Amino acid sequence: MDFLNKFIPLGQDEFDELIGPCVIKRNFGKKAIVTQAGETENYINFIESGLARKYYKKENEEINTQISYEGHIIHAQESFHSRTPSEYSIETIEPTELTSISYECLEKIYSASEKMQRLGRLVITATMVMKDKWQSQLVKLTPRERFINFVTKHPELMQRVPQKYLASYLNIKPETFSRFKHMVKDHSKKIAFHHN
Repeated sequence: MDFLNKFIPLGQDEFDELIGPCVIKRNFGKKAIVTQAGETENYINFIESGLARKYYKKENEEINTQISYEGHIIHAQESFHSRTPSEYSIETIEPTELTSISYECLEKIYSASEKMQRLGRLVITATMVMKDKWQSQLVKLTPRERFINFVTKHPELMQRVPQKYLASYLNIKPETFSRFKHMVKDHSKKIAFHHN
């Protein structure tokens, strides 16, 4: 509800009548597959608690394209909207609780009113814009800039997400990632030292 209110103010009655019946709570343990590559994505997922990643396989490597936590949406969006098999898998990193809405139910919500259609459009646009911003960062920023940018914006994820996933997500070689991590640690030690 709070998530949706960022886009369009919704009354509790509107939510209860139109969206409430469509909401499914789904709980997954750590390292559980939420969406399997090759299946059609049937749900749009809001993360209530926990952490999940979206990835595809290239030869024997897993390439992470999204790492999302509380308050974010994660789904194989191309598959969800086009109703074709997903090229991506979604897996939890921690035990995760999702609030999910199925494709069929979402279509019903859209057809319920003009306002619901607009809300859907705004949510989809916001996720596309985030994805585009991220992809332009991958192209424009150096690995070091990407790393510093990420650490500054999401310091807590450095503790929560395995290093190999972060390195893949940031498109940085694991050994370079380790080097950057030590550099940041040394830097913060120096700052702490100067403050004493």
